Amino acid sequence: MRVAVAKTYKLYLGGAFVRSESGRHDVVDGVNVPRGSRKDVRNAVKAARKAQPGWARKTAYNRGQVLYRAAEALESRAGELAAAGDVGAAVDLLVHYAGWTDKLHAVLGTINPVAAPFLSMSTPEPTGVVAVLCGADDALADVVGAIAAPLAVGNAVVVALPEHAPLAGLDLGEVLGVSDVPGGVVNLLSGRADELVGALAAHRDVNAILDATGDADLAVTIDTLAAESLKRVIRGEHSSLQRLEALTELRTVWHPIGA
Repeated sequence: MRVAVAKTYKLYLGGAFVRSESGRHDVVDGVNVPRGSRKDVRNAVKAARKAQPGWARKTAYNRGQVLYRAAEALESRAGELAAAGDVGAAVDLLVHYAGWTDKLHAVLGTINPVAAPFLSMSTPEPTGVVAVLCGADDALADVVGAIAAPLAVGNAVVVALPEHAPLAGLDLGEVLGVSDVPGGVVNLLSGRADELVGALAAHRDVNAILDATGDADLAVTIDTLAAESLKRVIRGEHSSLQRLEALTELRTVWHPIGA
């Protein structure tokens, strides 16, 4: 007879599994879950900021392959994560956004008509570091969908996982760790929304916020803090293309032509 090794849940920051800086934890479903702090938020944003340029420089094809590999790894653990909801839907979302990576320039880019001897072109570029704020009870598919969209564009993400159901999101870190996703591109924080959301919304190295909390009171806090550094806030139901477009910036280049 042997005693099974109990699983210790940790945050996923910078490609590593770490304990909360504060050493605190909450009990969720009888399991100790790390309670992220403002210092953990700062560490996560720092890791995302460092990793984002390299992720953005990868070819669209390569980013798609990495997301597809994440879908494969998640599919292989579907049995373990069944309690988290529809794992199949989460896998399908990763495959879906993997397919978008090499189509964004064709769909969002354009050649602009101008009344001058110039060629004007607009091309999509990533926004940078995106804070993903999950709803308190979001299922795994909701979390994956909110993460996959900014990744497809070339952004890095810092995710505040569902406060009341964080276990599947922390397990997702183990999936991403074997999926060729560069360390720091995805950072997963568990903890209390009233501690994590304000710190993320106020952080000046966060470029955009994807707010899926559905909480009207938190929305006021998010909008107030985001306005101080002119962050874009995305919330509500959107199609895949609308969400991808909201997480990009368009760069327009003018080039002289003719004599």
